[in-house]
Amino acid sequence: MRAVAFFDVQNLYRHAKDAFGHTHPNFDPVKLHSAVCALNGWNVDQIRYYTGIPQSDRSPMWHDYWANRILSLKRQNIQTVTRPIRYRDERILMPDGSIHITTTPQEKGIDVRLAVDLISMAYRRLYDVAVIYSQDQDLAEVVEEVHSVSSIQRRTIELACAFPVGPHASAKRGINRTLWIKMDQNFYDLCLDPRDYRRK
Repeated sequence: MRAVAFFDVQNLYRHAKDAFGHTHPNFDPVKLHSAVCALNGWNVDQIRYYTGIPQSDRSPMWHDYWANRILSLKRQNIQTVTRPIRYRDERILMPDGSIHITTTPQEKGIDVRLAVDLISMAYRRLYDVAVIYSQDQDLAEVVEEVHSVSSIQRRTIELACAFPVGPHASAKRGINRTLWIKMDQNFYDLCLDPRDYRRK
């Protein structure tokens, strides 16, 4: 069973932060996917890594962090998909009559690209198992489509959702109609990347 990893990086990071207290996306995708596959008897086939990247003028440190990290992942033959993070300014009227501007970063297009790849790779028979590292329930519609592909092609396609669990986890469920793989802190922390990708 060829297992392809689909990492929704920011989604996994946010849930790992809530559940385990990690302050940045410090998981090693190779270690984590290898551990999940070993647990289920699957063969690691491909790792796909999807993330937004902050603009350099908005967040120089994080922009450099991601530039260095993506370069490292590409050297490991990991398929990376990135999109620039967009920023939305909102004007808020304060009680004293002053205007406060708050900026909200938004990741655009990453979930759509991940969804398209999940479906197109199923049609092209490029995996037997898709492990989705995300708890984004919007992907449930994609899961239904892949189940349809499985039926049309008359072959088994397993869809799994791997996610952090613990007493502080902000979401307790995986994506509907997937095999839920619950990662506790001990399991997750054995798969961390110790390198510091910030520019020195």
